[in-house]
Amino acid sequence: MRTVAILLLALPVLLSSAASAEVKMRQGEGGVPHIYNETSNQRSIRLSTHLREVNSLELKRWIEDHAGRQGLDRRLVQAVIQVESGYNYKARSSKGAMGLMQLMPGTARDLGVQDAYNPEANIGGGARYLRQMLDRFSGNVQLALAAYNAGPEAVRRYGGIPPYRETQNYVRRVLALVEGKEMTIEVPSKPTGGNKPKIYLTRDARNRLVMSTSPPPKPTIPAKSPAGPAKSPAGK
Repeated sequence: MRTVAILLLALPVLLSSAASAEVKMRQGEGGVPHIYNETSNQRSIRLSTHLREVNSLELKRWIEDHAGRQGLDRRLVQAVIQVESGYNYKARSSKGAMGLMQLMPGTARDLGVQDAYNPEANIGGGARYLRQMLDRFSGNVQLALAAYNAGPEAVRRYGGIPPYRETQNYVRRVLALVEGKEMTIEVPSKPTGGNKPKIYLTRDARNRLVMSTSPPPKPTIPAKSPAGPAKSPAGK
C-alpha cells in the first residue's frame, strides 16, 4: 500500500480543493432553482476525522437539551450533525434534505418541524427521528443510523445495513466520531476522464494523517447503542 504522510494542518486545504465550488445551483422540479451552499470550512468540518468542539454556546445547549429529552448520548446527536451538515444550518442537499440534521421535507412535516432551517427546531426534530429509529430497531445504533440515512424501509428490505456505499460509510463515520476511534474517509474528486483511484485519509500510529489509494480494513463496530432508554417524549 502506497501512503504519504501529511500534516494535520494540510487537511482543510486538501478538502477544500476537493470541492468544485462553495455555491452550486441546480434546476429542480418545475424549473425552480436550488442553491446548495457549503463553504470550504464547513466542508472540512463535515469530513473531519474527529468530533469537533461546538463553538456556539447556544447550539451546544440545544444539542444537550434535545439529546437529553430523547435519552440520547449528546455525542451521537453532535456526530450526526457534523457528518450531515458540518454545522451549516442553511445546508440543503441535492435531494432536498434541510438544515443541521438534514431533514427531508416529508420527515420534517411528520415530526411537526415547521421551519427546518431553524437550528433548534431542526435539532429537536432530528433527535426525535433518531430516537424513533433506535426504538424501531431495538436499540441497534448501526441499524438506526442506517435508517436515518437511507430510510427505515431500506433497512427492513435488506435485513440490515443496505449495501449502499454512502450509507455504510455514514454509519462507520458517525460511530467513529462518537467513540473517538481511528476513521478513514473517502475524499471525493471531480471526474476528469479515465478511472481515477479514490483517495482515503486515516491516521497512523503517531496520530498523523495518512493519504492512501488503498482502503484499510474496516473497523469492528459494536452493535450496542450509546443511547439510553427513551424518556417518552410527547407525541410518540
